[in-house]
Amino acid sequence: MGRNIHDIFVIGGGINGCGIARDAVGRGYSVALAEMNDFASGTSSGATKLIHGGLRYLEHYEFRLVRESLMEREILWAMAPHIIWPLRFVLPYHKGSIRSAWLIRLGLFLYDHLGGRKLLPPTSVLDMRRDPAGKPLKALFSKAFEYSDGWVDDARMVVLNARDAADKGALIMPRTKVVSARRENGLWHIETTDTVTGRNDSHQARMLVNAAGPWVDHVIRSAFGQNEAHHVRLVQGSHIVVKKKFDDVRAYFFQNPDNRIIFAIPYEDDFTLIGTTDRDYTADPRDVRISEEETVYLCNAASEYFKEPVRPEDIVWTYSAVRPLYDDGASKAQEATRDYVLKLEGEGNAAPLLNVFGGKLTTYRRLSEHALEKIGAAIGAKGAPWTAKSHLPGGDFAVKGYEAEVAKLKRRYSFLADRLARRLVRRYGTKAELLLGNASGIDDLGRLFGGDLYEAEVTYLVEHEWARHAEDVLWRRTKDGLRLSKEQAQSLEEYMAAMPAMAG
Repeated sequence: MGRNIHDIFVIGGGINGCGIARDAVGRGYSVALAEMNDFASGTSSGATKLIHGGLRYLEHYEFRLVRESLMEREILWAMAPHIIWPLRFVLPYHKGSIRSAWLIRLGLFLYDHLGGRKLLPPTSVLDMRRDPAGKPLKALFSKAFEYSDGWVDDARMVVLNARDAADKGALIMPRTKVVSARRENGLWHIETTDTVTGRNDSHQARMLVNAAGPWVDHVIRSAFGQNEAHHVRLVQGSHIVVKKKFDDVRAYFFQNPDNRIIFAIPYEDDFTLIGTTDRDYTADPRDVRISEEETVYLCNAASEYFKEPVRPEDIVWTYSAVRPLYDDGASKAQEATRDYVLKLEGEGNAAPLLNVFGGKLTTYRRLSEHALEKIGAAIGAKGAPWTAKSHLPGGDFAVKGYEAEVAKLKRRYSFLADRLARRLVRRYGTKAELLLGNASGIDDLGRLFGGDLYEAEVTYLVEHEWARHAEDVLWRRTKDGLRLSKEQAQSLEEYMAAMPAMAG
């Protein structure tokens, strides 16, 4: 018999797994979660980082998904105004554009009116000969449509869900692989291995939730022994980051002749993020890398719009991830549904299993609520839906209160440069004061590893957010990897190797 008995055991530490764990423990269930790597180390940190309705999904008649996504934008913004904020998108248009002006107008009208917009401004039409948004673009784009969506620090949203779940009593286990799961006497018996220490553990649970993302079928096949399982279609999406292409705070939505779209988005103050691609992927998700073909595609697609072309040598960073879309039989990768599918298994007295397929950042909270409905039906309901009015850690300030939070932090810590104060509030919100503690000068923040990454922040990430390696800090908890040299990153890795793992 295992030592640990839980109501729910969640496999997967991406946005869906962490969201379900947080919602469930907040309703009074006992919850454990195992993630074989670091949080958000797969799909959930490889997104285009948008909280958006999915304007292009209207073309595939996914009205339910778009409406739910549109309604979620302002709910999530209010939940986490430090890591989520509004972003205006400029959609340039010329007479040769693949989509007609009336079709774009219709789509944007639906976008404005399908769901719940209160704080975000509506669509407008721009004269690109006069508007600053036209400056970096080619002259043929004399007109554009502008609409609202949102930006999110995707990996931080995942780890903050995990942090809040742990604070509410969930057992959160990163770097813990589920080796096997079997049904016995109405319970799940789960064997896990700590991939750092090699320690093996046994757990029992009344219900199992498989939210392993790209590995969801792999878990079904390996842990459960269902060798024929095939439910997900893996679609690769890749992004490039280049030095800043434009000074405008707005993002661009570019339509390509092949009917696909890409975004060009202001990124981390000094850069521009361009993506994404859509192509089927059949290899191991852990090996996913941007291909030369994708690199050329993104450079060429962006160069169709920008006066100054985007060249491969301009790229400072790339990232690529595999989206685990539910396999609905669509012929093209970009047409496969972005909606989520929840499948409950377990007949009679068999311990129930919930498999989670698909989903996207914007709908993770609603996916979690729907998962809790199925969990309640399977093992008995507890509590009521609660997350819509909640805050993620550090997000307990006014939805439009970012500037006030920055001013407040600078009043208390007058030695902080404006850029550092802004970055700390963007990452940690009201928790920035916990990170800074009693510091009265910049030297109190300890060693500077590069950029503006100080020892105090690294210590906070180890103690509170399960960071263990330099990669966890530089590419998921922050994006300081864009500013540190290889030598500085190696120095940080050596420093962290000597630190005890402390988050719990």
